[in-house]
Amino acid sequence: MAFFVEICALVLLGAWAWRMAPGAVLARSAALVVVIGAAVLLWSLFAAPRATFDVPVAAIAVKALVLGGSVLAAYAMVPVLLATCFAVLVVINTATVTMMRLT
Repeated sequence: MAFFVEICALVLLGAWAWRMAPGAVLARSAALVVVIGAAVLLWSLFAAPRATFDVPVAAIAVKALVLGGSVLAAYAMVPVLLATCFAVLVVINTATVTMMRLT
């Protein structure tokens, strides 16, 4: 489930970047690559199960940035009910994964 949530987060962030970038396809493509690339890079460095750096505060910050940003992107682009369902899924998934790692 965590992988599904993370993929959905990347898709939502990418779609948001595409919609918000001004100009032609080239500018939109660049925004999409930058936003998704930054999210993937930060996630792999700090928030992934086998992250390069074990910095708990950074992991929390990156998860809040990527997952929280994707929830905000969902509210900006999809119906409120669907965005709320995604937000609830993100919270439940994050809480479950955190509890499993602590035990």
